Amino acid sequence: MRRVVVTGIGVVAPNGNTTEEFWESCTTGRSGIGPIECFDASTYPAQIAGEIRKLSVKHLLPDRKSLKVMGRNIQFAVAAAHQAKEKAGLNDENTESHRFGVCMGSGVVPMGLSDLAQPILNSLNDTGSFEASRFGQVASKSLEPLWLLKLLPNMLSSHLAILHHAEGPCNTITTACAAGTQAIGEAFRLIARDDADVMLAGGSDSRIEPLMLVAYASLGALSRSQRSSTEVSRPFDRERDGFVLGEGSAVLVLEEYERARSRGAHIYAEVIGYGSSCDAFGITRPDPSGKGAVRAMEMALKEAKLNRDQIDYINAHGTSTQLNDEMETNAVKAAFGPDAKRMPMSSIKSMIGHLIGAAGAVEAAATALTINQGVLPPTINLTSPDPKCDLDYVPNTARQEPVSIALSNSFGFGGQNAALIMAAV
Repeated sequence: MRRVVVTGIGVVAPNGNTTEEFWESCTTGRSGIGPIECFDASTYPAQIAGEIRKLSVKHLLPDRKSLKVMGRNIQFAVAAAHQAKEKAGLNDENTESHRFGVCMGSGVVPMGLSDLAQPILNSLNDTGSFEASRFGQVASKSLEPLWLLKLLPNMLSSHLAILHHAEGPCNTITTACAAGTQAIGEAFRLIARDDADVMLAGGSDSRIEPLMLVAYASLGALSRSQRSSTEVSRPFDRERDGFVLGEGSAVLVLEEYERARSRGAHIYAEVIGYGSSCDAFGITRPDPSGKGAVRAMEMALKEAKLNRDQIDYINAHGTSTQLNDEMETNAVKAAFGPDAKRMPMSSIKSMIGHLIGAAGAVEAAATALTINQGVLPPTINLTSPDPKCDLDYVPNTARQEPVSIALSNSFGFGGQNAALIMAAV
């Protein structure tokens, strides 16, 4: 199997629209969570989110018509991929297109309800009831002809492949909150087994819209806290009561090691292990024992040929929900035994919220940067320790500490579990 390294990192996150801004915010404990601005959420059960602001990708597209078929999530990925490719120093001259691929994680595609609102209103009869036949007449005349293309999950990877002339493997992973991590893991495997030399890999998601906000609130997943918006997301804290919805993207350039070294590329970290499993327990509830999460971590350790005492740091899934944070704590204890107590572990969701399909990708980017910079990002808002969550979560303040090997966890609805291990080169 060939070695695979990270040579480029691009991030668009609530606390920074570039990799540099994001990382500075993470290491200084700056939250990007605030009141929702993209629509009036004043009557909604949740009114805050980790929202992307002031981002334009028009200058990165060959023509502005492309925006008509790009959902918000795709635009984030366009910006992140551009950053990653630029940092990696990739261009058409030093990259064979048929050995260059894309693998991205995504989730529910934004519905674009604003596009449908007027046709739906015009389809109401005099009593206020919806008439499907009238909607067919109205919508066929007023709906943007290419609107459907915004909803296809594979468009995320396809747009990036077209923009960057990547003619190799092109995959989209849709495994809920584990999608970004699994996309990177699957891209790692493609290069390791010689099916590609370079991959754009990561995740992108955007669900800050009326229907999604109500849907997640109805599930009971979102925090209803009345605290200041930057203090609501509080992974592993005794007073946590749900996650904060976020949006954004991260794209990593994964590259075969000898190729990267021969062209003098900067190497952030090496991907050395990947594990994936399913709880087969419940749709929304994780197995409290963490057995599925343990299997994913153990698979990653096995592929990396590591003992459990060799992990220096864990980038936690850490959603700020009661069930997840306790489960992850139990899983880490089960997987690492006595070593769990001495391993620092932190959740950047405390600063950016839960980016769902993009969460694992942004956290993988943070893991690579942790190894490269020797700084552990903190779990902010951890002010009331939970006796059931009793590990070292790097509370509130970043820590300068060399990291040789790090693990990143992601767990999603349906019992999806994924773990990545990266190492210094």
